[in-house]
Amino acid sequence: MSRRTETIAADYFEQKYRADIDPWRFRSSDYEREKYQSTLAALGRPRFARALEVGCSIGVLTAQLAPRCDRLVAIDASQTAIDAARAGDVPANVTFDVATLPQQFPAGRFDLIVLSEVLYYFAPPDLARVAQQCLDALLPDGEIIMCHWLGETDYPLTGLEASDRFATAVASRLPVRAIVNDAVYRLERLSVH
Repeated sequence: MSRRTETIAADYFEQKYRADIDPWRFRSSDYEREKYQSTLAALGRPRFARALEVGCSIGVLTAQLAPRCDRLVAIDASQTAIDAARAGDVPANVTFDVATLPQQFPAGRFDLIVLSEVLYYFAPPDLARVAQQCLDALLPDGEIIMCHWLGETDYPLTGLEASDRFATAVASRLPVRAIVNDAVYRLERLSVH
C-alpha cells in the first residue's frame, strides 16, 4: 500500500460522511468504546476549564468529554459530521465548529487538547504547524491527549510516526509523556508533570 504524501484534504472527510454518517463505527464499535474509556481514564485531572477536541466527527467522544469540561470546543473538517454532532443531545457547554487544521486553528487558550486519531492525516510540515499551534494555544498547566490506531493505512504518516513526531515537536514544553500501549492503538498524555 503506498502512502499519500500530502495532508488529507477536508473533501476526503466530507465525502466519507456523506456516504455513511458513521464511517468508522464510532457509535457501535467495541474498539471505539474501549478506546474512549481509556482516553477518559488517561486524563490527568477530573475537570478542565476549556478543552479542544480536534476531529470530533459525529460527537461520540465529545459527549463523553463534555461532563469533564466547563467549556468544550469540538471541531471537524466535515460540515456533514458537524451537522450530525449538533443534531444529537448536545450539552450546553459544547460548541461544534467546522475547521480545517492547520489553516483554521480555533482562537483562545485551552487546558486540554484532544487529538484522537487525527494526526496521521497530516503531512510532516503540516503536523509540525499543528504541534506549534497546540503549544501556542495550551495554557501553562494544560495537557494534550493523543491516540492513534497502529494499523496500516495510506495516510501520510503511520500512527506511531504521527505520535512520535508530535511528541518530539512539543517536548521542550511538555516533557512528560505517559504512554498506554494497546495491541491496536497508542494513547498518550503529554504534560508538564
